[in-house]
Amino acid sequence: MKRILLSLVVIATLSLSSFGQAPEGFKYQAVVRDAGNLILNNQAVGMQLTIQQGSVGGTAVYTETFTPTTNGYGLVNLEIGSGTLVSGDFTTIDWANGPFFMETAVDVTGGTSYAVMGTSQLMSVPYALYAKTSGNGAGPQGPAGNDGIDGVDGAIGATGPQGPAGNDGAVGATGAQGTIGLTGPQGPAGNDGQGGVTTAGTNVTITGTGIVGDPYVVNAASGTCGLSIGDTYQGGIIFYLDPSGCHGLVAAPTNQSTGDQWYNGSYIDTRAYGSGLFEGKYNTAMINFSQGGATSAAAICQSISLGGFSDWYLPSIEELNKMYQNIGQGNTIGLGNVGGFADTGYWSSTEFVNDYAWIQGFGSGNQVYASKDFNVYVRAVRAF
Repeated sequence: MKRILLSLVVIATLSLSSFGQAPEGFKYQAVVRDAGNLILNNQAVGMQLTIQQGSVGGTAVYTETFTPTTNGYGLVNLEIGSGTLVSGDFTTIDWANGPFFMETAVDVTGGTSYAVMGTSQLMSVPYALYAKTSGNGAGPQGPAGNDGIDGVDGAIGATGPQGPAGNDGAVGATGAQGTIGLTGPQGPAGNDGQGGVTTAGTNVTITGTGIVGDPYVVNAASGTCGLSIGDTYQGGIIFYLDPSGCHGLVAAPTNQSTGDQWYNGSYIDTRAYGSGLFEGKYNTAMINFSQGGATSAAAICQSISLGGFSDWYLPSIEELNKMYQNIGQGNTIGLGNVGGFADTGYWSSTEFVNDYAWIQGFGSGNQVYASKDFNVYVRAVRAF
C-alpha cells in the first residue's frame, strides 16, 4: 500500500481570496490521480494539511484533516481553516511573520494512513487574514514578483544595399610648417576625477566616492544569522537569501555533469512547469515520477549526497538565473565566478513542451529552450 501511495500525483491550486468580513480560511483545490496517472473520480479520500512557518519542515502552526469525495473530474474543493482540527489555532496565525509553507498528505482509501506528497511555499496571504493579524494600520509592501523569462532573440534582418559613394572633398592647401616652440613647465596635478556609477547587489553595501582619497569599498553584509551570498554552507555555495537572512538556496560546489540529457528515453509532458524560486524541487519529483530512470539530469541531481545532505534537486530556470547573477559570471556583487561555472548552458528543471526544456546560459546570461535530448551541463541545488 505504501508503494502505491508514494506514486500518487496530487496537483493542487491554492485560491487565496478575501471576503467582506474577515474570513477564517482560504480555498484549496486538488486533482487526485493514481499511480497510473488516472484521475480518481467520485472517490472518498483522506487528506491532512499542515501550515509550516519559517521554512520547509519548519514549525507546524496549524494541522487539520478532511475526508472529501472527488467529483467526476477527480477534483476536491476544501476551505483551509474549516476541517477537523488536529493541532494549532487558525485564527491566531500571524500571517505577517512568514514565510509560510503548506504540507499536503493523502490517503486514497479515505482513511488516516497519510503519505506526504510535498510541501510548497505560500507566496501570498489573503488580504482579510493578513489585515486581521497585522492591526488596523497599513500592511508592509509585499515581496517583488519573479522576473519574467527573456524571450528568444529574433533573427537578424538582411543587410541593406550599399549606398552610393560620396564625392571626394577638395584638397586643402598645405600650410607652412611653424617653428616648434619651447617645452613649457609642468603644470600642477589635477584633482581626482569622480568614480563611475556603481549599483549594490543583494546584501551588499558600497561606501566611498571612487577617488584616491575616498575609494569605493564593497562590503558583503551579513544577516542576523551571519550568512552572506558566496558563503560555503550546508554542502554548497549560498546564492540566494530570503529577507530574514537565515534561509535560502545553495548550489553544489562543482558540476554534476558536463553533458547529460534532460529526458530518459521518451518525450512526454511531465508537468514540471515551475519556473520560480524553490520550485525546482517539485519539478524534479514530477520529472522522475513521470519518466523514471537514473540517467536524466533530474535523476542525477536527486541521487547525490553532498555535505551530509541528500535533498538536492535540478534547479528551476529562475534559480539558475539567481546563480548566474550572484555567484556566476553575471554577478554584480563583486565576488567573481565563485561557483566555478563554465561559459555554456545549464539544464533547468522547467519544461517548455513535451520535447523541449529551458536552459540558462552562463556565458551570455540568455535563457533559451532546447530539445530534451541535447547533452548539457548539470548543477544541483538545495534549499535550507
